[in-house]
Amino acid sequence: MESLDVVSRMLGQSLGARSVSFLLMDFTGTSVVRLGTAGDVETDAPPRRTKLSGTVYDEVIRTQRPATRTDDDGSTAWVIAPVTNRGDAIGLLELSLPSAPGEAAMREIGECAHALAYIVIANRSYTDVYQWGRRTRPLSLAAEIQHRLLPSSLACEAAQFTVAGSLEPADQVGGDTFDYVIDRDTVQLSVTDAMGHDVDASLLATLAVGALRGARRAGAGLAEQARQAHRAMLDHGRQGYVTGQLLRISLLDGGTEFVNAGHPWPLRLRDGRVEQLSVGIDMPFGFPFPHGYRVQPLDLQPGDRLVMLTDGMLEHSARDVDLAGLIAHTRDLHPREAARTLIAKVVAAHDGHLRDDATVMLLDWNGVRRSRRNADTGAQLADASASSASSPAVT
Repeated sequence: MESLDVVSRMLGQSLGARSVSFLLMDFTGTSVVRLGTAGDVETDAPPRRTKLSGTVYDEVIRTQRPATRTDDDGSTAWVIAPVTNRGDAIGLLELSLPSAPGEAAMREIGECAHALAYIVIANRSYTDVYQWGRRTRPLSLAAEIQHRLLPSSLACEAAQFTVAGSLEPADQVGGDTFDYVIDRDTVQLSVTDAMGHDVDASLLATLAVGALRGARRAGAGLAEQARQAHRAMLDHGRQGYVTGQLLRISLLDGGTEFVNAGHPWPLRLRDGRVEQLSVGIDMPFGFPFPHGYRVQPLDLQPGDRLVMLTDGMLEHSARDVDLAGLIAHTRDLHPREAARTLIAKVVAAHDGHLRDDATVMLLDWNGVRRSRRNADTGAQLADASASSASSPAVT
């Protein structure tokens, strides 16, 4: 937490900041934990959690615009700024000042928040403080395994696309995972769902994700990635199986490759209309019958939103949720916020107790002609002023 001390000192010296806090967003995106200076962090105590719903914190995270307010007597001004890197909303920077900040001060606060995002990303591999703060409750062994299989950043913005995922585990973890990676010329995504529950499901998920990542990092195409995941299930899965979807998109020409291993069909939002993409379905990874995996094209055009999900999003109680209507209704939201909304509706339909993991992954495809990233919904420094009405900048 020394990094927060450094930011506090900088803002204290330049702006006269009286207090500085970093509010870390939890895994579910429903609350934040306040981390003060290093001496304020007590990881042996429960996190001091603040629910986001209906608060100014939720508004800042959702809009990625800083908020300011001043006490009635004008003696103290409060500023809340997003701490975000490439669309991954890490948390918030909150500080109190002796007077309302001007445009230059707001820009400096935005720059500090942006820098803090990079610092957190660089440091979180070396400490459990951020993991501690992101947990709404103690994790079971199965949930601990599951979280370690997810990408370190749950959202990412690039020039050609934006991707975001959200996962809500069941009361007994069901083995869902999602993953993505950006290579030199491609972006690759996967969503998997291991059979069963609890540790057995998490171990199956570990085999599948490990095999897929190993093959992918060795440069294998989708067919070979699928084959190696299937082989891992046969060799080590104790007769278990995993369903999955693999997607690979060329960042040079927009060409797509897709594998469906016994998984629910993806949904595509185009021109306000949601449709199910009825691609060919092959056997799940680990089914002990001779079969192969077809690599198929997927019709994606600039402006499309692709939704990949697990069957927990389609469970009996979730059928009361108009998923297609909700996808269309949230089309103007950043994929990060749309994913949060979709998951929240499904959780609410189950009264907060899921029988199966619910996972959704959203991809906004901008097309290969986009050469610069629109960062209006990230931590865009040029838009740090709360009163800024300028058009979105690009980075």
